[in-house]
Amino acid sequence: MAYWLAKTEPDAFSYQDLERLGRDRWDGVRNFVALRYIGKMQPGDRMFIYHSGKTKSIVGVARVVSPAYADPAEQDPRLVVVDVEPLYSLIRPVTLREIKQNPAFQEWELVKQSRLSVMPVSEPHWRLIHELAGNAS
Repeated sequence: MAYWLAKTEPDAFSYQDLERLGRDRWDGVRNFVALRYIGKMQPGDRMFIYHSGKTKSIVGVARVVSPAYADPAEQDPRLVVVDVEPLYSLIRPVTLREIKQNPAFQEWELVKQSRLSVMPVSEPHWRLIHELAGNAS
């Protein structure tokens, strides 16, 4: 199982929207580095949902439930998507500010390449985010 982080603008699509739907397609990614990461996702992988914009925090966890496939709404087969379902909200959102202030995260792409919308999460970072949020991983 691999761990990921995917960003979304909560005004467009929030973690609460995913909870309401129960399952949805993770789409809209155009950056080819982020698309390469989506292409590596497998069913069962876990994904932090990060609210960008004003919120700038990790708010929930989802599960990848499909392998990557070409987005049926697009003509370009390089634009891949996965289906995800919500697992749980974090007890307390973990903000980007907290992450940037913690030396344990200094090499993470979230800190180094903050505009990247999808990225891997190491197992130690996965556990530490859960600890900071008050959730057991």
